[in-house]
Formats: sequence, C-alpha cells, structure tokens
Amino acid sequence: MDLADLEHNTRDGLHIASLAGSWIALVNGFGGLRNRDGTISLAPRLPPGLTRLAFTISARGRRLRAEVTPGSASYVLADDGSPIEITHHGEAVTVTTKPQSFIIGPPPDRPRPAQPAGREPRAAGRPGGRPG
Repeated sequence: MDLADLEHNTRDGLHIASLAGSWIALVNGFGGLRNRDGTISLAPRLPPGLTRLAFTISARGRRLRAEVTPGSASYVLADDGSPIEITHHGEAVTVTTKPQSFIIGPPPDRPRPAQPAGREPRAAGRPGGRPG
C-alpha cells in the first residue's frame, strides 16, 4: 500500500491480509501475547512514544479486551459468562467482566546481544575496516 497513492488504487480500499502483519507485530510484540500450552499469556510493554495499545482477542470462546499504557495493563471480558485464567507477566490472573488493572514494571536487565563473528559493525571513518 502506497501512502502517496503511486499506483492510483487507494480508492479500491485496504488489502486486509497485508494488515495482519501489523496486527501481529502490535499484539504479539508490544502486547506480549502468547498461547503456551493452552494458557493465554500477556507481557505487554510499550516503547517510548507509544502511549496506548488496545485490542480484543477471542480466547476460549470469550472476547478478552486488553488496554495497555506505559505503566499498566487492564483486562476485561467483553461478554457475559464465566471468568477465564490468563497470565500477566507470568502472574496468574482471573479475568471477569469487571476491568482489572495491573502494573507493568521496568524491563528486566539483560546483557547486550553480541554480533555474530565477522558481522560486527564497521568503525566510523574506516571504510571496510573493523573496529579497533
């Protein structure tokens, strides 16, 4: 899809299948959605500059709505029925039709990833050279 309508076809609408990748990046990436052994797991974390992410998924025949801000996440069932169990950053949570909010703590400290051998970034000012 062109933002400038280079192919003169934006009047035809959106290519919905191409939007799936964006949805996956947002919900599975920033929303931290995983389905592990039948358990819905969410570990949301927003990057700087993104102030809110909201989405609804179907889980065990129920509509689970999540709303994420930089410091908290809120979960609620969008339809009547029995509660469902999920995890929020590894902690078991029972979600009902009453919204519940949970704190999102700071990201864990992790070691800086190393570049594969021979793939290190080149040093500035050294064409073709390696750092050092």
